[in-house]
Amino acid sequence: MKKKTKIIILSLMIVLLGVTGYLNIALNNSVKQTNTNVTTTSYFTSYRNDRESTRDQEILYYDAIIDSDSSSELAIKEAESAKLALISTMEKELAVEGLIKAQGFSDCVISLSDTKVNVVVKGASLTENEVAQISTIVREQLGTELKNIVIIPAE
Repeated sequence: MKKKTKIIILSLMIVLLGVTGYLNIALNNSVKQTNTNVTTTSYFTSYRNDRESTRDQEILYYDAIIDSDSSSELAIKEAESAKLALISTMEKELAVEGLIKAQGFSDCVISLSDTKVNVVVKGASLTENEVAQISTIVREQLGTELKNIVIIPAE
């Protein structure tokens, strides 16, 4: 009887070992898929947070110059002008991002400079039609020439 009990226990342990191995593989695959989604979401969220933080700091600097008693009239005018330009850029980026998302893209971020418009769109790749849609939105909304638009897919 002892030998039969040992065989049953050993058989159960082998079955449990097999189930444990299967669950380990299944859970690892699930975690990998979740991490990929989190990384993508994190890029867009992180970019927006960094951009917002930097701009908040810039606005604080401009406000400090504008509110300072020791600032010259020229410095105050330049700070006000720079602050208004920054706000205008923020509004343009937000509008273009919204229009691109309205075309069915799940997420995107826009970065404007004096000469370029960078568009990062969520996705592994983009079709020619999708690139054309994005380019059209950027050209119509910002008046940017096609050669100055950079479109980057990001997973």
